[in-house]
Order: sequence, then structure tokens, then C-alpha cells
Amino acid sequence: MADLKKHDTPMMEDLKSGPFPSFVDDLETRGKGGVQCCYDLLGQMELSYEHKETHWKHGGIVGVFGYGGGVIGRYSDVAEEFPSIAHFHTLRVNQPASKFYNSKFLRKLCDMWDHRGSGVTNFHGSTGDMILIGTTTDQLEPTFYDLTHQFDMDLGGSGSNLRTPACCMGKARCEYSCLDTQAICYDLTMTYQDELHRPAFPYKFKFKVSGCPNDCVAAIARSCCSIIGTWRDNIRIDQKAVKAYMGGELKPNAGAHSDRDWGPFDIQKEVIDLCPSGCMVMDGKELKIDDRECVRCMHCINTMPSALRPGVDCGATILNGAKAPILEGAQMSTLIIPFIKMEYPYDEFKEFVDLMWDFWMEEGKNRERLG
Repeated sequence: MADLKKHDTPMMEDLKSGPFPSFVDDLETRGKGGVQCCYDLLGQMELSYEHKETHWKHGGIVGVFGYGGGVIGRYSDVAEEFPSIAHFHTLRVNQPASKFYNSKFLRKLCDMWDHRGSGVTNFHGSTGDMILIGTTTDQLEPTFYDLTHQFDMDLGGSGSNLRTPACCMGKARCEYSCLDTQAICYDLTMTYQDELHRPAFPYKFKFKVSGCPNDCVAAIARSCCSIIGTWRDNIRIDQKAVKAYMGGELKPNAGAHSDRDWGPFDIQKEVIDLCPSGCMVMDGKELKIDDRECVRCMHCINTMPSALRPGVDCGATILNGAKAPILEGAQMSTLIIPFIKMEYPYDEFKEFVDLMWDFWMEEGKNRERLG
């Protein structure tokens, strides 16, 4: 093992003193294992803290043959001081739908990245992708070859293109999902390969798919096009289970928040009075719901999951325009289509996508998100 150069980084050391695990510890551990670039990363970050400016520069566009996205080029402007990170590119890898992995796959992927790059990863950043952080220009094509031939994986989106679609676990794990989120996510990824890999938009565009209005991937807050599962018939009610909740035989919220005694379950206080549209009432010993007034907030279903379930006539609500820019702050998406059936091959939805993109590419300014 070649001699390693560790830099004096007192401010980085301060980051290790907080109550949470520190990336500084992780990088130092890899540095001790013989990875010089991890020591150089900490050294350059220390310098950035001292100078109050970044020392990453834009040194030109890098990528793999035929793709316009998926690789984020990074170059150090103090390469003479930190030579192992002179170029330190990041790859975004298209994650499996719902982010299902097994340990064999993860070990194999990490072994490949130890060989081709820094070994530093991010599972999963705000992009949703698998992030492989730090490699040299000459290793980009070999890494891409390994991903496509050993792992059957592709690069994700970056730049002014379709970003990697993301979805919740859907029907794979959640009995309340109104959509096959994995099938939708996969189909969108395969249908829009050109838009994903060859930037042609005014700015980035994101699809996110949630199986129900709980919206576990925060599509309504983070995506240009939110696909959120819903239903248009009646909530299914098991009156015996309702009585079991009221009698204390079943724990509300599936037993969550049970670390303290909240007292007996009060359906009036904890469910009916909290309904945003006031569509629920106890009629004698039965729970009644005026489904015409229900806004699908999921609160009653979340509180009494054994008693209430979504309806069976399922589809999606489509919203546009969510983003979370640092300066302006979060912007929630706007309702466009209250209900649409989402059944393969999703032709009706794709017709909407074509119209949406045509308008945006015609009217959108450079670096202007939809919405």
C-alpha cells in the first residue's frame, strides 16, 4: 500500500462531535483502508470551509457514449494539493422500482465500485437514484459496461431531461395501495428512454408514483408530475372492527405511538372530529361515511386500518408542478386530473404527458421547471 497523506482538518473533526453519525468518520475509515481520495476529500472540504467557497469547478461535460445524462462531472481547482480528486465524477444509477435489493447484489455492486471508483455511495439521495460518488474520467465507460453487463442496470437522469422515475412499494408490500406503482414506474422508465438519457427539456422533469394518498414518496411535494393512487367508489367499512377499536380490542394506528398511555380510544375525538370534510358520523353503533364529501385524506384508514379500506374502483390523481427550490421554498403540485384509470399500457396517461411536454417545451424558459 502506497504511503497515504492525511491532511490537517480541525473543522472536519468538529463535525464528528455531534449526536448523529458523521460522514467524516466514514471517509476516515475508508482512508485508513488505503483510499487516498477520501483523505483528499476531507482536505479540500476543510479548505472550502476556510475560504468560504467551493473548490469544485466546472471543467467541461463528461459522460458515456450515446448518453447526455447520468454523469455529473466534478473537477478540483486545487488539484495540485489534492491530486487524487483532480477529477471526481458522480454517476447516477437507475434504482430498482421501490428500491428492492438483496445483500448479494449490494455486496457485488460495492465490490465493483471499490474497483472502479472511490467506494463512496449514497443510497438514496434526494434524486432517488443510487449515487456512486467519485471516479476518474477513464473509469466512466468501464463502470457503465459493468453496470449494464454484470448488473443489468442503467444510468439515471441528470441535467435538463427526465430524471429517474421513482415509486413507493405499492402492492408489493402495502395492502392499501390503489396502484401497481412498480409496473407504472418501470413502464415510464422504458417508454421514455430517449427523454431520460438525452437532455431536450428546458430543465429537469420528475415523475413520482405513490400508491395511495399517504404519498410515501412525497410526490405531491417533489415531482413535476405526481401520480397518486386513489379510488372513486366508497370506503369499505368493517363495522365489527370499528366496534373492536371502540372497545379497546384493537389498537389504533396499528399500535404505533404505543410507547405511552394515551387513554381509551375515542373515535369521535380521534377520527370523526379530525375529518377535514366532516363526512363521518356515528349513527347509533355504526360508522357512516358520506363518500361524496370524502377528500381521500387517509386519516381514518390510517387510524383504524383493520376497519376501513380504500374502495375497489381504483385509479390515480394527477398533479403538476411541485418543486422545492432553496430560495423560493417548497411549492406543492396543482391538481390537474382528479381521476384517471391507470391500466397497462397507460395510453390515456401518456397522451396527457405528450401534451404537457409539448406545452412546456414551447413555453418554458431555460432552467424553468414545469409549474
